[in-house]
Amino acid sequence: MGFLTSARAVIASAMADAMRPPPPPDITRWCRENIVFDERSPFPGPFSIRPVQFLAEIHAVLSPEHPCREVTLRGSAQIAKTESVINPTVAAWHEYMPLNSLVVHPTNKAATDWIDQKWYPIRRAAPSLRRMFGRGGGADKNSDAKFRQETLDRSGILKVTSAGSPDDLAQTSHRLVVMDDLSKFEMHAKGDPEAMAVSRAAAFEDAKILRASTPQILGACRISAAFARSDQRYYNVPCPYCGNMAPLTWENFKKRIDPQNLADAHFTCEACGCEIRHSDKPALIANGKWVATNPRGDHPGFHLWRAYGPQRDWASIAYEYAQVMGWTTAKVSGETEQALRDKVEAETEQTFWNDVLGLPYEQASKGPDWEKLRDRVENVPDGEGRGVGIVPARGVILTAGVDCQIDRTEVQVVAYGANYQRWVIEYRVIPHHVGSEEGRAALDALLKTTWRTEKGHRLPLDRMAIDGGTYTEDVWAFAKRWQAKRLIVVKGGSGQTGPIMKRMVMGDRKDARARAARRQGRILNVSQLKADFYTWLGKDDPLARGFVHFAKGLGDEYFRQITSEVRVLKRDRVGVMVSNWQLVEPTRRNEGLDTMIYSDAAARELGWTSMTREQWAALEAERGVEAPEDQPDLFETQAAVQVAPVEDGVATVQTRQRRLRGRAR
Repeated sequence: MGFLTSARAVIASAMADAMRPPPPPDITRWCRENIVFDERSPFPGPFSIRPVQFLAEIHAVLSPEHPCREVTLRGSAQIAKTESVINPTVAAWHEYMPLNSLVVHPTNKAATDWIDQKWYPIRRAAPSLRRMFGRGGGADKNSDAKFRQETLDRSGILKVTSAGSPDDLAQTSHRLVVMDDLSKFEMHAKGDPEAMAVSRAAAFEDAKILRASTPQILGACRISAAFARSDQRYYNVPCPYCGNMAPLTWENFKKRIDPQNLADAHFTCEACGCEIRHSDKPALIANGKWVATNPRGDHPGFHLWRAYGPQRDWASIAYEYAQVMGWTTAKVSGETEQALRDKVEAETEQTFWNDVLGLPYEQASKGPDWEKLRDRVENVPDGEGRGVGIVPARGVILTAGVDCQIDRTEVQVVAYGANYQRWVIEYRVIPHHVGSEEGRAALDALLKTTWRTEKGHRLPLDRMAIDGGTYTEDVWAFAKRWQAKRLIVVKGGSGQTGPIMKRMVMGDRKDARARAARRQGRILNVSQLKADFYTWLGKDDPLARGFVHFAKGLGDEYFRQITSEVRVLKRDRVGVMVSNWQLVEPTRRNEGLDTMIYSDAAARELGWTSMTREQWAALEAERGVEAPEDQPDLFETQAAVQVAPVEDGVATVQTRQRRLRGRAR
């Protein structure tokens, strides 16, 4: 015998369900319910907050119900900022309310990569996102659907754009604004992309603005500027022995790095002196807490670096630091040196500082005093040192940098070796314009000549890099005489945060010049190249990583030129800190510095900064040998034309330029 349920009770229950508010938005809960890592992940299976307990508070302040308007996350590369913070935040907000959200990346490529490689995979895998947006990817055939994704019930839109698209940043209002990789945002003619993105949330009292990025250069780093005005939270962890709470800091860790036993690197408790090992990390992270250090901060700001990340062990940090310091003979126990070397990501001090430590890098702003640098080279005892035109007998890459002036062409030849070291071989001034037959013939001859090593072996130029920023037509007319493997055309880029070098692209053009530009043209991050060079130029230990060796007899003017610029920080018209390179004195010439940078770029193209120890050894076996027989060189009978001192600064050169311009008229 059954019983009928009261119709009134059924109706009341249904009405209660309909009127019940949704659960409070919880980003950590969303992760548990929607994220399942596959076998490719270091932690396959459903999301767990325990290995990344430090995310709980970050998730909490990013909730729509938390009163803060801004959140800053500054951290190392590859600590899951995107997968565990940005993606879940966007998803949880869309799940909680009707919403227009905006995600801004530094470039269009970065925005496309985020959609294809980070957003679409989680959109297909997470049940919540499938319900809201559909599976995505396969059905989205046009770019509008890709960069402007609407929910299935038309209650929300996710807009994705780049900092370089001011028109996209100037449209519509958004309650949630996320700026990913903020430090790489570049100013453009229509304004500051960061300020434009923030203004998109101005219409909402309850908006949330998330800035997340790996830092870049100290003084002009956007994420560090945002972190500086935040409450500056650091994750404190308990000592396993005495319970003292303290953050894991690089200063503490660096003191415990043994060059002869990198795998033993560890932290030490400042209170009791006990060693804190990598095996302690799971318990440290699970029981840690965030501590704000800036009581005047106006919003929550978090700093994370690789020591906290669950993916990598602490030995990897020590090994990458050893690579930066040039400790090539360091011994590794526990994990093999080769296995650790395979993990190495840091190529320069800045990369290590930014990507591993999550800290802004203090970039070199000027070179050493030119007279002290000259004296270091010229005042060596008789019989020591290396003369102009002689290459060290070792495995080196030999390149030339070329700068074009109206009445001359200046060339610097430099050899590049292991451990970021370089040797200046010679500096020549060709007294002809690159557009003249005489100038082109001299450069042709230079590309065909060879240089003698200290053991008599002869080496040709591996590659030449010529500046195409001025006299562009003449430079390209010369460049087409040579293949890209021997000659590249370089041009300084306006950006200071992008890659060191990228291929030259001429919009949508498909003519012969555009094809040549893609094949043979390169855009350089000149600011970074100059800063790297000045960092290494200041080293005085000939065995140090990055030491710069000079031939004797280069002359005073050469040393004046390679130290001729200084990096200046200043605020632009909208208040953003930017930097640029300026001449130390108006009368200084800088062709020596420019040609050094171009030769540096040519060497990097050939693998100077990425070659393995085995590759350098093979080059050593090929180029560090005795010459089988001595053959005369094309230029051996000619004295190298060095940079001559200029009377009254650049007055003589300027006079010659005015005469040539007058003749042209």
